[in-house]
Amino acid sequence: MNEINWKPKASKQLMKLDQHARIAIRDAVGEKLSVFPACSGVRALANHDYGYRLRVGDYRVLFDFEGGAACIVSIEEVRKRDEHTY
Repeated sequence: MNEINWKPKASKQLMKLDQHARIAIRDAVGEKLSVFPACSGVRALANHDYGYRLRVGDYRVLFDFEGGAACIVSIEEVRKRDEHTY
């Protein structure tokens, strides 16, 4: 079982989200990062400031993993294309 640490920036970003997104992100982080690297939905990032990302709906949770502890650094919203894009 891995330890999960939240940086202050990531905590503030999480609190600014709506309740449904906040709950989904907290549940996904608790479920998947506690058993990392034996989980799905996590990718290693190449040429990026942070080591890994976890996709949760329209959000990306960026984190670093060192010595059995996941450190959540940032949460970013990704706007997906829809029928109004073109």
